[in-house]
Amino acid sequence: MLLKPSRTIAWAALLGIASTGAAVVPAIAEPPPTVAKALQWKDCQPEPGDTEEDKELIKGSQCATLQVPIDWNHPAGPTFALAVARRTAKETRVGSLIFGPGGPGDSGVDRIRTGMSRFSAELQNRFDIVSFDPRGIARSNPVKCSAALLAQQPSPIIGSQAEFDRTIAYNRKLAEDCKANTGPLYDHIDTLQTVQDLNAIRIALGESQLTFHGSSYGTLLGEQYAERYPRNVRAIVLESVFDHGAATTRQFLDAQSTAAQNSFDEFVKWCDSATTCALHGRDVHALWADLLARAGRGELPDPQRPQYATTPFFLSFAVFRLLYTPQWAKLGEVLKQLDESEPPTAQPPVPSGLQANTIAPFCRDFSLPVRDYREFAGYLKRLARNTPDFKYPGQLIAVTSCLGLPPAPNPQRSLAVRHLTTPILLSNAIHDPATGYNWATDVAHQLGRNGVLLTYQGWGHGSYNKSPCVQATIDKYLVSLQVPPRGTSCPAVQPTG
Repeated sequence: MLLKPSRTIAWAALLGIASTGAAVVPAIAEPPPTVAKALQWKDCQPEPGDTEEDKELIKGSQCATLQVPIDWNHPAGPTFALAVARRTAKETRVGSLIFGPGGPGDSGVDRIRTGMSRFSAELQNRFDIVSFDPRGIARSNPVKCSAALLAQQPSPIIGSQAEFDRTIAYNRKLAEDCKANTGPLYDHIDTLQTVQDLNAIRIALGESQLTFHGSSYGTLLGEQYAERYPRNVRAIVLESVFDHGAATTRQFLDAQSTAAQNSFDEFVKWCDSATTCALHGRDVHALWADLLARAGRGELPDPQRPQYATTPFFLSFAVFRLLYTPQWAKLGEVLKQLDESEPPTAQPPVPSGLQANTIAPFCRDFSLPVRDYREFAGYLKRLARNTPDFKYPGQLIAVTSCLGLPPAPNPQRSLAVRHLTTPILLSNAIHDPATGYNWATDVAHQLGRNGVLLTYQGWGHGSYNKSPCVQATIDKYLVSLQVPPRGTSCPAVQPTG
C-alpha cells in the first residue's frame, strides 16, 4: 500500500523508478548489541481519535518502543524511539512474523492494533505477528511540517517554466520547514536506514532469522533486507511488488500510468457487461473525459469533500484509489453522482498547526530528475497519448514533490541478492493499478533463482486477502517454508464491491 491520500501532499502506496548502472550496496553499520535490547511489552492503549470499535479491536495487542540510532552510519550517536506492536501466537508458535507496512506513510502499529483481519487465522495461530511504524511515520518521530505550507503545494500538473521554477522553490522551502519541525531524523528516513531498524527489531525479538511479509512500498524494505542480510533470512513475502530496479523517469511514469489505465479498462469492461453498474450502457471513457474537463474548469466537487472543488489530478487520484480493492460498483456510482453534480461554491479553510508529510521518505529512496519544463511537458504529452484516461497518474506527484531536493541517499538500482537458503516468494495481481505486474516479473528476474513469483489472475492492489488460493499458498510458505512451483498462478475472484 502505499501513501494515504489527502488534498495536500500524501498520495498512494507504491511508486518506483531507477537509475542505470551496476548494483552497489552502500556500506552501513551493523546494529551494536547495546541497541537491540529486549522489548518491554505493555498492552496497547486507546489513543485520541480511536472509535469505540477501535477500542474493542485494540484488546490483545501489545506495544513497545525500541531505541535505535537516528543515523545508522553513526550508531553511537543520538537515538529515537521506534514504535513496535505485536499479537502473540494463539496456538503452536513457529516464531515472529514481521509485517512491513506500505505507503510510504502506513502505520504498522495501527495494523496490529486494529487491522488484524489482514492476517489469516493460520498465521495468527502460528506466529507472533509484529509490525512497526517506520522511521518518520506516525509514532516513530514523524515528519511534520506546517499545515498551512503543505496546503500551498503546487499542482503536479505543471503548465509553464515559471510554474516549474515555483515548484522547485516550494519544495526547498517545505524541506526547510519540515526539517525544522521534525528534527535531525528528517535527513535519515531512507529505506536503507529502515533495513537496519528491521534488523534491530529481529534481534530484539530474539529471532535468529527473519520471517517477513512486506506489502507494496514495504516490499522494498524486504528486498533490501535480503540484499543486506541474506544469511539472516528465513522467509520473505513480497506482495504487490515494488521495483527499485533500473528505469528512467519516463519509464517510471509510463509504468504507473499503464498500470492504472489497465485497471480502469477492466472496470469499463465490467461496466459494459454488468447491469448492476450505475453506468451500464453508457460510454464510460467519454463520461470520464468530460469529468476531467469539468474538474479542470473548477466545476466539479471533490468526491470525498463535495463542498469543495476538485482538480483533474485529485479526481484521477480518487478514482485510482477505488481501483485498489477494486470497488467497481462504488466507482460506477461515484462517477454517476459526479456527472449529475452541481459546481461547488465553498473554499477550503486554511489549516493551522503541523501535519504529517508522508511523501518525504520517497524522495530519499529515488531520484526523479527532470531538467526543465520542456522535458516535463514532454512526459505529460506522452502520458496523454498513451494512457488517455490516466494521463495524470497518482505517482505524478512523486516526480514534482522531489524536484530540486538533495540527491537521494538510497538511489534506485537493480537488486543483488545472493546466498539465500529459501527463495523469496513474490505475489502480484495481473491487473494491479499501483504496482503493475511487470514490476513483479522484473524483480523476479533480478532475483533469479532466489525468487519465485506467484501470479494472481485477478484485479487490485494486493492479492493475499483477495484470493483464498493466494492466501493458502503464502501461509504454507511462511509456516512450513514450502515454496510453490515456478509458474504457479491462482484464478481470479470476481470483485463484489
